Amino acid sequence: MSNHPYQKITNDRHFIINCYVEMLSRINETETIKLIESNPEDFSIIENEQIPVEKLIQSLSIYFQLMTLVEENAATQYRRKMENEENISSIRGSWGEALHSWKEKGIDENQMFEAIAKTTVIPVLTAHPTEAKRVTVIEIHRELYLLLVQRENSSFSKIEQNEIKEKIIHLLERWWRTGEIYLEKPTIRDERANTIHYLRKVFPNVLKKSDQQLKGSWVEMGLNPNKIKNPENFPKIKFGSWVGGDRDGHPFVTPTITQETLLLHRKNALALLKTYLTSLASKLSVSAISNPVPFLLSDAIQTKAMALGDEGKIAIQRNPYEPWRQYVSLVLVQLENTILGKNTDANAHYKSSKNLAADLKFLRTILNENGYKGLAEDLLFPIERAVHCFGFHLATLDIRQNSAFHDKAISQILKANGEKDSDFEHWNEEKRVDFLNALLENHAPITDITVSYGTEADNVLDCYRVVRNHINQFGAEGIGSFIVSMTRNLSDLLVVYVLLRETQLLNTNIKVVPLLETIEDLENGPKILEKFLQHPITQKRAVLVENKQEVMLGYSDSNKDGGTIASKWNLFKAEEKLAAIGSKNNTEIYFFHGAGGTISRGGGKYHRFLESMPLNTVNNTIKITVQGETIAQLFGNPLTATYNLNALASGVAKQSIDSALAEYKTQFPMETMEYLAKKSFEHYRDFIDTPGFIEFYGKATCIDVLEKSKIGSRPARRTGTRTLNDLRAIPWVFSWNLSRITLTGWYGLGGALKQLKEEKPSEFEALKSSINDWTFLKFLMIQTETNLILSNVEMMEMYADLDENITERTVFMDKILTDYHNGFTMIAELFGEKALSRREGQYDNLTWRDHKLQILNRLHIKYLKEWRAMTDENSPEKEKMLTQLLSIINSLSSGLKNTG
Repeated sequence: MSNHPYQKITNDRHFIINCYVEMLSRINETETIKLIESNPEDFSIIENEQIPVEKLIQSLSIYFQLMTLVEENAATQYRRKMENEENISSIRGSWGEALHSWKEKGIDENQMFEAIAKTTVIPVLTAHPTEAKRVTVIEIHRELYLLLVQRENSSFSKIEQNEIKEKIIHLLERWWRTGEIYLEKPTIRDERANTIHYLRKVFPNVLKKSDQQLKGSWVEMGLNPNKIKNPENFPKIKFGSWVGGDRDGHPFVTPTITQETLLLHRKNALALLKTYLTSLASKLSVSAISNPVPFLLSDAIQTKAMALGDEGKIAIQRNPYEPWRQYVSLVLVQLENTILGKNTDANAHYKSSKNLAADLKFLRTILNENGYKGLAEDLLFPIERAVHCFGFHLATLDIRQNSAFHDKAISQILKANGEKDSDFEHWNEEKRVDFLNALLENHAPITDITVSYGTEADNVLDCYRVVRNHINQFGAEGIGSFIVSMTRNLSDLLVVYVLLRETQLLNTNIKVVPLLETIEDLENGPKILEKFLQHPITQKRAVLVENKQEVMLGYSDSNKDGGTIASKWNLFKAEEKLAAIGSKNNTEIYFFHGAGGTISRGGGKYHRFLESMPLNTVNNTIKITVQGETIAQLFGNPLTATYNLNALASGVAKQSIDSALAEYKTQFPMETMEYLAKKSFEHYRDFIDTPGFIEFYGKATCIDVLEKSKIGSRPARRTGTRTLNDLRAIPWVFSWNLSRITLTGWYGLGGALKQLKEEKPSEFEALKSSINDWTFLKFLMIQTETNLILSNVEMMEMYADLDENITERTVFMDKILTDYHNGFTMIAELFGEKALSRREGQYDNLTWRDHKLQILNRLHIKYLKEWRAMTDENSPEKEKMLTQLLSIINSLSSGLKNTG
């Protein structure tokens, strides 16, 4: 067999397609088989309508997902093969790579260990309109992936291999008969169930595997194995969620939803820990007859048993002569009391997960001191890590709201209080700050819990009160940050201080976080941050938040504003400036990256993403959104999920050591990059500011369908106005990508590079010579090129033809195609080689999808025309066609992988 790297993945694709065809054959889906095996040039299936459209969409959607599963498995097996045949250090984004590079640089074990222990990784799960898979389908994916992994076992006999194939065929039939997506618009509760599924069922196992990889890599690198035993010194992995807390432009996230979500998170976390403790109790069978019992253990058992009363006695009697097991059984009783809310006696339940962590640490110490180190590492380590990671809250829930919403709330409060000048929204910044400072200095509340002030004010106050009540009952562990989207000024953050003060939350450790989204906000961000850090209340609260300040960076709006190059460059500069402001004010800044799945929204491989950050800006921590479809792609199966979690953690640790060494003293061509970003911005703005743009965009993409979408629970527009400013950035990116005009990921670059080469040839050469050394530039060009590869000129033109205004269409398509060709040519010049020979993997993946994508694209166009031609907005026919269009969109999304 050929050893070509694509031979295995080609064989695997043929195998899974054969299984799929076999399944379809058994259930007599003859026409569908023709579609799966169709000739790359043949699109007659759309004209002939031989297959009902629902079946056509579903069959291709499953096909695309099967391709993705095969690709994920191939990547995992390739990494395994490299571990066996080469060296663990050769796997990009792995702990092996990080440890190897540190050894090469002469970093000693203690420094390595310190960097690892300081690392904090916070993936934040969010629901977004490009993800509509049901939990049932996610479970089928998981089963199928495990079967694909089993196939890799070369010791299986032919009979066993055939059995695996049969199981795959049966599973595919179950999937076929399940149906793909929500036919009704998913509610927040649906999205929340999906998120909790990952947090409860997927991530605990991923955490275990991730820790094993770090331990294994440490030992494999010849480092001291005794150093890698203590769970407290491992990277701090914490999860966050926005589902049920993110109310920016989302009217359905009510205070009740937030309250429910916090309680559901807690319920699931406690159930998870109970499972771990039950397993520990069943395995910790050390006998007192043949092993000496430490006095400290006997004493702890007596103390716990007394506090737990009759239940404590029963737990002890159940396990005579097994004191270690007795201790864990008592811990279990205490946890069960916590679950049931038996909160009468402080020692009979756990007030917080820290108390449980302390009990487990005590048990570990006893085991270690008495020579049972192997048991401590094998049995206790995973549960201690789970307690540190998930606590009693599973994930922290961030509360996000738009600054304009807060402004309305303050206006309503002032009006209800009889203030003559209550139009807070339209006051200038100086007046706002003076007023808010006076309120904060005064200490007297301006709201009353018995008064209704108006929709916005009641909503925000009730939300904060829900958080206050939760903290009163259970502590603040499960509460994330309070994020202000569209932070434009200091007053936007001070308003939150006033609202926190009104709801008795100002003295908690809740972080107030600016979200800088547009290019203008990124430029103003450092000034806003400096004023905020120097504010008396921020300084007073510094100790509560451990002298740390989270700053959220939006990738989407800056992209919509000025195109991908200007967006990424402004983010890079903002990170440097914001981190420097933090240092100057004795505050550690860490960034919350609001990145999406697509390249134009900050997506991309995690190790490259982290390597491209400016030095001294990561500060041992990364918080990053994992949105919608990306959750399944990055964390849907355990081995891919483990790799991605490790890429985040090792990337942060590497950045912290690289920053400490400050080894990249190379002078990169910053001024040239500034010029490139400026020219790219000009090209992009010229494009979207051309008269007729909104009309062309509305016709050449399916944005009108997305606005009526049942795919996500959130509206596509913030306020419902039909302007580019009001359009959410996710549907903006999604709509262009579905038309295969993926310009949000590249438009402006081609023209800018061409201009640079013509006007400043020596600077162009300087850029070219730094392409492989400057990680930021390399990552940016690779990302941009990936989006160019995903475009398809034939499809672009077919979608553009939906705009019947020939003059308008010609103007925009000329601009698009010119920049598209320039982009490819100029990036190839920078790398000294064409994309086709450098990006084999990318083209290979696309080859297996493109024909099927084009079938769907053509069907999409056909239905768009018919749907738009229907004049009766409320007719059942139009509604039915909308559902079919949304199904096509979902299937296209599966095929393109990163769409939204």
